[in-house]
Amino acid sequence: MKVAIVGATGLVGNVMLNVLEERNFPVDELLLVASERSVGKKIKFKGKDISVISIPSAIEAKPDIALFSAGGGTSLEWAPKFAEVGTTVIDNSSAWRMDNTKKLVVPEINANELTKTDKIIANPNCSTIQMVMALAPLHKKYKIKRIIVSTYQSVSGTGVKAVEQMENEIAGKEGDMAYPYPIHKNAIPHCDVFEDNGYTKEEMKLVNETQKILGDRTIAVTATAVRIPTAGGHSEAINVEFENEYDVAEVRELLNTTDGIIVQDNLQTNTYPMPMFAHGKDDVFVGRIRRDGSQPNTLNMWVVSDNLRKGAATNTVQIAEYLVKNELV
Repeated sequence: MKVAIVGATGLVGNVMLNVLEERNFPVDELLLVASERSVGKKIKFKGKDISVISIPSAIEAKPDIALFSAGGGTSLEWAPKFAEVGTTVIDNSSAWRMDNTKKLVVPEINANELTKTDKIIANPNCSTIQMVMALAPLHKKYKIKRIIVSTYQSVSGTGVKAVEQMENEIAGKEGDMAYPYPIHKNAIPHCDVFEDNGYTKEEMKLVNETQKILGDRTIAVTATAVRIPTAGGHSEAINVEFENEYDVAEVRELLNTTDGIIVQDNLQTNTYPMPMFAHGKDDVFVGRIRRDGSQPNTLNMWVVSDNLRKGAATNTVQIAEYLVKNELV
């Protein structure tokens, strides 16, 4: 099994390496791929130093699987070229997510849609993954009508430059700004760029990707995405209206028995999900589960996950695991 990581020197690429090692993914040969300026740089994997190579060199090597986390432009240009030589690409950018010819996959929800002919597979947005993980079992049981979601997103979702901005501000140092404003002791209601409708791209990803993954274009979704000064882990306040009546105890039980979900919801012990507890873990944590008394069939909950792991690297590796297990590569 020959595996390439495209964008190996980035934040997510680094976590992908850790996840491959932790989960003992069957890698016989690992190709670490990055931009020309990083070629020759050495990165450790399982105690061995591996030299970074260029994208054309990686294509020439014809890997079985390529895990991409190098930005949309790189994915649009190079993913088809990998696919042409028989490589199955799992792409972590937004490039292919809403392409009708590409599958958008969260393994616990819809990996069974994958076939050998799927040569470019899209990994959803980090915020979307944790939300649909919590909502998919509930949609199956009660049918979702509408979702109102507000996100509280870590600076690591923006990248290394944003993490450095926050660290510089905490230390009182001057430095490059990833955001138009300070992030330390602040909350910025601006994730990604603004679109003509007044929403950001991040907010519209939550709308469009949720409908695609759950396979239901009738679900109404509205979102507000906010960047907050946490180093890792996204949080979401989700208000969901169902077509059918539900029981809160049954909702808890449903979530408790869903793979990849951990319910943390004990008000007596102040137990609820927080980014500091989700950090470095692959699960999605759900708590503050309660009925919305203002209208029928409506539920509130609080959902937290490590955005670099289940929100990016782990989900990508899990797709690769599914492909290998089901002999689709």
